[in-house]
Amino acid sequence: MPLMRIDVIKGHDDAYLKKMLDIAYEVQLATFHTPQGDRYQILTQHEPVEMQILDTGLGIKRSRDMIFFNLVTRPRTTKDKQAFYQQLATRLHDELGISKEDVIVSLVPNNDDDWSFGNGEAQFLNGKL
Repeated sequence: MPLMRIDVIKGHDDAYLKKMLDIAYEVQLATFHTPQGDRYQILTQHEPVEMQILDTGLGIKRSRDMIFFNLVTRPRTTKDKQAFYQQLATRLHDELGISKEDVIVSLVPNNDDDWSFGNGEAQFLNGKL
């Protein structure tokens, strides 16, 4: 169950943002093999000054279309992580015209006992999930 937090600079219309979220969800399903309906996405829009995202000396150029994806997720294989990065950047580029340089991803692993989906229960531990 990835929790996907997505940060963008303000200025995109709702159709663009919806498409971006749909692409990220579809790539999650395909690469992390999560079940249909396992969708937890929180989108935050910022003023340009609020997102200072440099390139760590890699020579990557950022634009106002940059997107920062931060996923809290169960541990994933290196192969699945790399497929997620590649497919996400490719689809965002192909379908929305976002430069691959503008797609930044950070994964934060956690465990089954780190989740409660409501009712004060740990559903991964009590067998409901």
